[in-house]
Amino acid sequence: MKTPEIGLIGLGTMGAALAMNIAESGFPIAVWNRTTQVTRDFHASAGDLAERVTPTESLADLVAAIKPPRAIILMVPAGPAVDDQLAALSGLLGPDDLVIDAGNANFHDTNRRNAAGLPFRFMGIGVSGGEEGARHGPAVMAGGTAKDWARMAPILQAIAARAEDGTPCADHMGPAGAGHFVKAVHNGIEYADMQMIAEVYGVMRDGLGMGAKAIGATFQLWDKGILRSYLVEISGKVALADDAASGGPLLDVILDAAGQKGTGRWTVIEAQNLAAPIPVIEAAVMARNVSARLAERAAGEALFGTAPARVEGLSPDDLEQALIAGKILCYAQGFAMMTAAGADFGWALDMPAIARVWRAGCIIRSAMLNDMAQALAEDAGRNLMLAPFFAGLLRQSVPALRRVVAAGALHGLACPALSSGLAWFDMMRTARGTANMIQGQRDFFGLHGFKRLDGLDLPHGPWAKV
Repeated sequence: MKTPEIGLIGLGTMGAALAMNIAESGFPIAVWNRTTQVTRDFHASAGDLAERVTPTESLADLVAAIKPPRAIILMVPAGPAVDDQLAALSGLLGPDDLVIDAGNANFHDTNRRNAAGLPFRFMGIGVSGGEEGARHGPAVMAGGTAKDWARMAPILQAIAARAEDGTPCADHMGPAGAGHFVKAVHNGIEYADMQMIAEVYGVMRDGLGMGAKAIGATFQLWDKGILRSYLVEISGKVALADDAASGGPLLDVILDAAGQKGTGRWTVIEAQNLAAPIPVIEAAVMARNVSARLAERAAGEALFGTAPARVEGLSPDDLEQALIAGKILCYAQGFAMMTAAGADFGWALDMPAIARVWRAGCIIRSAMLNDMAQALAEDAGRNLMLAPFFAGLLRQSVPALRRVVAAGALHGLACPALSSGLAWFDMMRTARGTANMIQGQRDFFGLHGFKRLDGLDLPHGPWAKV
């Protein structure tokens, strides 16, 4: 076996899958896990790929097993564990060696580590696709120097998913924490996409009285059209699945409290810092937080009663169009946030390239991303909702979004993400809004001043003379 040129630390679910992917792609790899038995078990279970895997029992053994200049991927939990591992490697690696944090790190941590004067080279990459993606082809969003990307690109592009045109879904996003930042926005969009699907599921279940099987069949139908995507596909499979214990639909016995690992929250916090509105993602994070308040929600229903949920005059076609509109608006907000981040952090983020990376391998992969990549290639600085193709889709689909949001409000069916998307759309299509009242209020109580439509230099109202 050739001497490995790459190593991997951390053989948890994602790390083990990524290591197998690297080996299967033709690259010998050395692996190490803090628990030695995990390393041994991994190697024993590698089957025909075991000959490309070098198991090691200490960090020093791992470093010694890799051909210089070394590259080592970290697949350890985000936070202090990464700092601890970097510290442990500091006495073992040289200035030409490269350590790659491929976990779900906060991009601020990646920036901090990059600037910390480590005695080796450092990259941060976002990897999306879950265990299945890590094993058979993830989407990879790399941050670091162009030199280090060029060095790692042959491996990272070889293990990445392929879009329908054969392009590898792995690319260089920019320096330092840019890769982890783009991955965070990806995760925020993922939260929103999932929430909007859950909302239309709720309208079908409670508003239209549809059972899980009919709902699953509806998602399957939608997955043949413009909404074709991984999340719509698996939503259909979830709705159609049977429960082995009860014999009924599995969906009907799953507790309605959504988990989260915090990446969506990071996106929302950073959007506020950037003054980049992402209300659909904010609503999705809020909804997950509310879903966990089971006792309070039960108390609320006992106090206020069950809302009159059944809806007349709404169809699954309306819900499909509402989901199309919501998806466009959500992605428009996400790309606008990344544009703001690029300007603020001095990153030359390539928006068409980001859309292309998301076309396969990642959780938010969808057919619509091909059109988004094309629209962004035409004008990367233009808000996606203003691109001719998507503006045309919005003209067709927003009326249905209005009907769905209105029906939800009238019948007590919570649609926070869809509602937030519609409110943002209406603000973005209104040339003269209502912030003039806010400016008047601010001047009244704080003499903050305001600009006038007529251009006169009279920055305060009459109350300033009192």
